[in-house]
Amino acid sequence: MVQRQSLAMMKILKDVFTIDKHPRKGLIAIEWLVLGYIVITSLFILFAYTKLDCPMEMLKGRGRVVVMIAALWAVYRMVPCRFTFLGRIAAQMGLLAWWYPDTYEMNRILPNLDHVFAQAEQSLFGYQPALVFAKEFPSTIISELMDMGYASYYPMIAVVCFFYFFFRYQEFEKCTFIILASFFLFYLIYIFIPVTGPTFYYQAVGIDKIVHGVFPNIHDYFNTHIECLPSPGYKDGFFYQLVESAKDAGERPTAAFPSSHVGISVICMLLAWHSKNKLLFYVLLPLFIFLCFSTVYIQAHYAIDAIAGLITGVAFYFIFKQKNFIKTN
Repeated sequence: MVQRQSLAMMKILKDVFTIDKHPRKGLIAIEWLVLGYIVITSLFILFAYTKLDCPMEMLKGRGRVVVMIAALWAVYRMVPCRFTFLGRIAAQMGLLAWWYPDTYEMNRILPNLDHVFAQAEQSLFGYQPALVFAKEFPSTIISELMDMGYASYYPMIAVVCFFYFFFRYQEFEKCTFIILASFFLFYLIYIFIPVTGPTFYYQAVGIDKIVHGVFPNIHDYFNTHIECLPSPGYKDGFFYQLVESAKDAGERPTAAFPSSHVGISVICMLLAWHSKNKLLFYVLLPLFIFLCFSTVYIQAHYAIDAIAGLITGVAFYFIFKQKNFIKTN
């Protein structure tokens, strides 16, 4: 049994570096997707050029991405194998963390809409779930489980993508396309619907106003302010510190509605289910559940953001799964 598994693993690794007899000639769907996003956002930058802080740097950054796409295509053409093909896709997936704060640079010039969403939250629930959740469940264990779920976001994506690469290679490109296309659709929504989430909005207007159901319009406040509340929970916890470090490194007052954390994790679970690998699905399931609740627990999102993330995640998955964007040899 062990020998058979070792032989199977050796074959998988051999396939990764085997030269493809019929290599892809042009750009792949993911690269066209990135170029399309670059075109759309570049037009926004040019249109709002005088209002943005660093429009030329933003355009130069997009130029560097185009050069990277060309360079990785050239490497693949010289050594066409699964490994260099993975490099083309992994590079674009890796840039997602770079594209995320970029949405803030654009939506910060638009009127903030948090007062609308906080008021809707109050009308729907009669209170602010993001304000109450952690207070009702102050347990150290619950705090760490919530933070673990939130911190598992990118690892979940990586696990699903690499599973498809090693064990369902014929669907690997489609898997990553669904995830990346959904990310970019979320990012476009964030640009034109500037909602920052409770951690930023509560900090901006003051907790006293939120407690009393007062949700003032702060207009373009976040054009010049990026302060947020510290996450509630067990402050000495390992996962708490991990989440806070991530916030300090790259969090910006952007990307609250709908929750891409929830939406993309829904897509990962649907891809795990589609893979027909029960171990993959059930290993990710508890992390997915904790992640969905954690978005509200740590005050990153309003509850309606999480609900909208569930809905849009399912919708994006089936939209991009059904459409034949991927060309096969």
